[in-house]
Amino acid sequence: MTILDKIIENKAREVAERKALVSIEELTKKGYFAKTTNSLKTSLLNPASTGIIAEFKRKSPSKGIINADVTVEEVTTGYVQAGAACLSVLTDMDFFGGSDEDILAARKANPTIPILRKDFIIDEYQIFEAKALGADVILLIAANLTPTRIYELGKVVKDLGMETLLEVHDQEELDRSLCEYIDVVGVNNRNLKNFAEQNVNASLELAEKIPSHCIKISESCISQPETIKQLREVGYRGFLIGETFMKTPAPAETLKSLIAQIQ
Repeated sequence: MTILDKIIENKAREVAERKALVSIEELTKKGYFAKTTNSLKTSLLNPASTGIIAEFKRKSPSKGIINADVTVEEVTTGYVQAGAACLSVLTDMDFFGGSDEDILAARKANPTIPILRKDFIIDEYQIFEAKALGADVILLIAANLTPTRIYELGKVVKDLGMETLLEVHDQEELDRSLCEYIDVVGVNNRNLKNFAEQNVNASLELAEKIPSHCIKISESCISQPETIKQLREVGYRGFLIGETFMKTPAPAETLKSLIAQIQ
């Protein structure tokens, strides 16, 4: 069983437990559900955008604890002030140390920036939940979803006025997963089955394979300004970066320094 298999098995149990506690009808009356969403597409297409999707992540299955000494409010506010185009907030507790409270805190501190709920979405319930938590963008991972489920979940996202980031790792996932409800295509440079790869080869290989009408972003394994410049040259508009920032004592200052080198 791969790490991804274990995560999805655990996630199915977690979602079932959450459904038993709070209904979808209740979610539609909670938190930020009625809030107008902020557009990731609009942010990335802004000529002045840095394209950086800055992530708050405490730990990962491959690295363990990355940073347990900073608060979500401190980091995400700093990210926004430094020039992030979007925030990504982990909400998976068991494998990544995230929580609903993290995204709620990020939303309260940063009302106008797009926020991606970074989690393993397998059920419509989680999309309603994300909207109530204040998220604007939903991540759908091709590695653990069938084309039919991506279509079904993507439609729910669109119906709720949110945007979908489809994450792929190779051409097979890309070819079978694209549909009319995808707003942004992200290429994860780290294989979720082993979390081992440490380069952006996947993004470079898929750059010309992603349809030209799709906004494309590169995810993970990005730390050098030269890498971002290289990815921009082949058409990437966004760059999801977390560990590079979070492994330092001052994540926002690390982001600020990176932005200064790519503008």
